[in-house]
Amino acid sequence: MPLERTKHEGSRMWGGASKQKQVEESLSRPYSDGVREALDHCKYNFVITDPFLMDHPIVYASEGFFKMTGYSRGEVLGRNSRFLQGPDTDRRTVLQIREAIRQEKSCQVTILNYKKDGARFWNLFHLAPVFSKDEGRVIHFIGVQTPLRQCSQHESSASANINANASNNLIYFGSCRREVCRDFSVDLDHSRLQNSCTEDDHKGRVVKHACEAKESDKQNAIAAISCVMSELSLFSKYSGKSVSDTRCDSADLVRVAPSISSSLTIALSRIPQSFVLVDPHLPEMPIVHASNSFLQLTGYSRDEVLGKNCRILQGQDTDQEDISKIRQSIEAEQPCTVRILNYRKNDTPFWNLLHTAPVRNASGKVAFYVGVQLDVTGMEDNNHSDKGMTSQMKQLGAVGAVRVAVRSLLGAGPSK
Repeated sequence: MPLERTKHEGSRMWGGASKQKQVEESLSRPYSDGVREALDHCKYNFVITDPFLMDHPIVYASEGFFKMTGYSRGEVLGRNSRFLQGPDTDRRTVLQIREAIRQEKSCQVTILNYKKDGARFWNLFHLAPVFSKDEGRVIHFIGVQTPLRQCSQHESSASANINANASNNLIYFGSCRREVCRDFSVDLDHSRLQNSCTEDDHKGRVVKHACEAKESDKQNAIAAISCVMSELSLFSKYSGKSVSDTRCDSADLVRVAPSISSSLTIALSRIPQSFVLVDPHLPEMPIVHASNSFLQLTGYSRDEVLGKNCRILQGQDTDQEDISKIRQSIEAEQPCTVRILNYRKNDTPFWNLLHTAPVRNASGKVAFYVGVQLDVTGMEDNNHSDKGMTSQMKQLGAVGAVRVAVRSLLGAGPSK
């Protein structure tokens, strides 16, 4: 795939039409037809996100979610859930959710969110991962939202008191920010979800009162997760790709279908260039991540690439001397650049300016190899420039971005 396409091709790849197609296909790949209609019967406020698409977007949202937030379907699908955050959303709670995603675990927190019209509401947010039984990796996340009306009533009362006494320079209303993060498999009956909220008591004193999620709220969140997981599990069986709310820990499965953490996947998905990440510590050095640009260039789907060796791009006229150069560079743990003839899924050949480089962890050991592709078919000068950037500069930039992502998040990935 070109490291950087032409302006027209780039806008098509990252434009609305392409993004919409990726969002639509996100549920159709692991589940059979009808899954969306079945999910519509789950009368809860929830979204489903895809960590393998750029910026971890929402790929499904329930009617209850639209009514709760005031957003339309077109304003939600394809966007990251951060649009619900606002100026008083507690950043520690957001980081707690991100950490749960990084660890691929369930999480339940109370968080201050905002509707489309700017109205604030307290939300009991329950996050749960969806694992592929065949591959042992997370393929989706479910996020259930339960408005905590009693908390919002406390806040409204406190805000009214503060506004009434603003002229006397009395206390400012603080954000509720006590949260609980628990594994989905753990019984939540004994957990108390409290937020320390402050309000003025008409005498300038700060009064704290508990902002507690009711037992019914907690049970509704669990029921919502159960309902959604039940539908996803059912329709995944129809497609022959079963899913589960727990990870398969089979060592044999990991060798056959290697995976990296969802947090690293999300970070890598933000890199627009065409590249793959391979694991040299597994048999056959399989691909463990492929960028959307790579899939666009080669015509393969993600499922057809992950776990495969890069030789799938080779064909009858691929020069074996180029292959030998790449192998020698890997053995020497050195970068390498070759102009090699590769083939797309439909057997169409293209000239690939391929740059490979080792990606090391914090201790200096090679954790992965990255291969950055640039389509130079019909170009005589491999170092052509675009907006002042040469091919080498673009490829080195992509390698640098991959290294930053891996070093910052390798703790969540496979141990070496």
